[in-house]
Amino acid sequence: MDKNISYILDFAKKILNIPSPSGYTHKVIEAIEEESNKLGLTSYKTKKGNLIIDVLGTSDQTLGLSAHVDTLGAMVRSISSDGNLKFTTIGGPIWPTLDGEYCTVHTREGKDISGTFLSNSPSSHVFKNASSETRNPDNMFVRIDEVVKNKEDVEKLGIRPGDFIFFDPKTTITQSGYIKSRFLDDKISVAIIFGFLKYLKDHQIKPKQNLKIIISTYEEVGHGASFIPDLDEMIAVDMGCIGEDLSCTEHDVSICAKDSSGPYDYHIISKLVDISKKEKLNYVTDIYPFYGSDVSAAYRGGKDFRGGLIGPGVHASHGMERTHIDAIDATFKLLINYVQ
Repeated sequence: MDKNISYILDFAKKILNIPSPSGYTHKVIEAIEEESNKLGLTSYKTKKGNLIIDVLGTSDQTLGLSAHVDTLGAMVRSISSDGNLKFTTIGGPIWPTLDGEYCTVHTREGKDISGTFLSNSPSSHVFKNASSETRNPDNMFVRIDEVVKNKEDVEKLGIRPGDFIFFDPKTTITQSGYIKSRFLDDKISVAIIFGFLKYLKDHQIKPKQNLKIIISTYEEVGHGASFIPDLDEMIAVDMGCIGEDLSCTEHDVSICAKDSSGPYDYHIISKLVDISKKEKLNYVTDIYPFYGSDVSAAYRGGKDFRGGLIGPGVHASHGMERTHIDAIDATFKLLINYVQ
């Protein structure tokens, strides 16, 4: 396997296994900051927790590259009288895919307690509607793996409303080159950006523009990169959508022409397409109907720059996600060629 892809996959596995739902990203940001330091890069954290990495270029123009490290998740909403947990959603997971999934409840005191997401009708031997019951937070609960018989028993463990609940990412890399895991959106893109930064360092490449790498921490809830440094251009590196009426596959880099926030900059999209053609990359252009990016958030925050959006094709987004090293490689090469 190509050493650049090996680095990207190794780093992806590391950060995929650090829980980081929106609002609880400090530990994964610490790991990313540590990797940035290893590459000899200068970085700082914003007040809301975004990590900004600076790379000097050869002009006075500045290009921002963003990827978000926050993920979907849940939070304890209340404790039932029988000792089970009701929860509230962080972001927009596809809840039927979480029925029966393992999780971890993280208390304010730092204690981790394992559990399982279940439907209110969890047994086919008991409930007639076990298969037909709607799976959503109103009809599901978390069963914790402790001897508890009532609400007071749960409270003695230190569990309270507002505690985060982490999903098991179940990261697996197959011999055929597929990467399947929860939260490829968007940790695989964070890893691609770091593979790109390592490549620049290893080959002593100075980009034409100054670079601001923005690792954002609230994208899944809509305001990840709403406040960022002044830029001339910004490209969000996020997952490419796969599905009905779309061209993208798990083997392509997707170039988004328009999402729910509107069209991206015509000249940037055209340049990305031209580079992809010239370099013979697996690429597609697509429109994402139910999607917003860090570029969208920055625009809503009042920033003035030219914006674009690319990313590796990810199947079953916000569910059990999967991509392929082909898409990772194409996205990586598109970034390398764009900054040169």
